[in-house]
Amino acid sequence: MLDTTTWPGDVDNYVDWLVWLVGELLTDPKHFFRSFTVKELGRLMTARPDALPVRAHEMGIYKRYFDLIATGRKTTDIRVNDSSRRKIKKGSLIRFRCQGDDVLTRVTRYPSFREMFDHESVASVNPLATRDEQLANIRQTYPPEREALGVVAIGIELVDPPRQA
Repeated sequence: MLDTTTWPGDVDNYVDWLVWLVGELLTDPKHFFRSFTVKELGRLMTARPDALPVRAHEMGIYKRYFDLIATGRKTTDIRVNDSSRRKIKKGSLIRFRCQGDDVLTRVTRYPSFREMFDHESVASVNPLATRDEQLANIRQTYPPEREALGVVAIGIELVDPPRQA
């Protein structure tokens, strides 16, 4: 049994360490075929890093939009309300990834485009395009059957500067 009294922080921190441990265990294919000894687990547990990445939803994004988010110029992202987006709540963290870079953001949800544009300018979605150009781009990305699922507008608050892999 693992000694939880030496773990820093709360339950979320403990879960993060366990997720890290499982990742470490799965990096060596031989471990699929045998059990770990207490000594091996102890070695792994003492080798854990001091800090783990912040737990966040992960999304890919086109480079041109990633750069706008990373510089703080794009403060709203629009996504189809598919099953993975329904899990994202106000205040959740999203890590946008593009070509080995990532940036951590916090979510503000809007129930509709109308309400989003009551709080956010059209330029917040893409400061380099007009409203008509943005709608044309969105329709190229999301075909009608995906758009029929509904739309989520995500307000972006930059939490961490972008990092390169």
